[in-house]
Parts: sequence; C-alpha cells; structure tokens
Amino acid sequence: MPNIKSAKKRVKVIEKKTMRNKAIKSDLKTALKKADAAVANNAADKEQVVRTAIKKVDMACTKGILHKNNAARKKSQLAKKLG
Repeated sequence: MPNIKSAKKRVKVIEKKTMRNKAIKSDLKTALKKADAAVANNAADKEQVVRTAIKKVDMACTKGILHKNNAARKKSQLAKKLG
C-alpha cells in the first residue's frame, strides 16, 4: 500500500477505471456471443442483435478499450457473418 497521498489517490482512481473497463469488456463479449448465436441459429432478430453488437464495439473503441483496428476487424467479421 502506498504511503504518499497522491499515490493513494492514484490507486483509488485506477481501481475505478479498472472496474469500468471490466464492465464494458464483459458487456462487449456478451453482445458478441449473442450476435454469433443469433447468426448461427438464423434467428428472426439477428440483424438487430448484430447492430447492437457493432454499437458495443464502437463504444469500446471510443473509450479506448479496443484498438481501432481491432474494432474494425470485429465489425467486419460480424457484417461478413450476417451477409
């Protein structure tokens, strides 16, 4: 545990950011899994589910959780599976 006041604050801030990033990553993974399942099962609402997953990918990219090329690749793969 840090002794300096600013270091203590950094630990608290990093913990908050880590929790936020973890929640966004988890949400993203869930959306991607749902999209894959919807496309595989040829569900009626598969286009809507894929659109939601693409939105989650964009949000993760905007917040700096995914690299822009990684996000582009994920979106491309989803579009390819859908089409």
